[in-house]
Amino acid sequence: MNLLLDTHVFLWFVIQAPQLSKAIYHQIETTPVVYISAASLWEVVIKIQLKKLAADPTELAAKIADSGFQELPVSVLHTLALERLPLHHRDPFDRILLAQAHVEHLCLLTYDASLKPYGPVCQVVS
Repeated sequence: MNLLLDTHVFLWFVIQAPQLSKAIYHQIETTPVVYISAASLWEVVIKIQLKKLAADPTELAAKIADSGFQELPVSVLHTLALERLPLHHRDPFDRILLAQAHVEHLCLLTYDASLKPYGPVCQVVS
């Protein structure tokens, strides 16, 4: 199954952070298609503006293609899928990623254990 990386996993992958195990790096590197949502870059820009993250969004956007990942735009279908998601988790960025994973039949690779109630659409990295 192809992957959608959540924002943290994408950022950690880009900087080769130790938060991701060798097995997770291998999984990402060997999955045929790995997506990064436009919503993740949106989240990054907001965190930069709030001074919660120091990064260059233009460089991060370039890292999507440099890493061999595919950009996943947010569509109307993704937005409509939000209505079908139970409110286990209220973070709007996580919810749109979940909706995208459902609509596109992807596995959302996330660090956020609070997304476990959404079932097999999520894989929580440890």
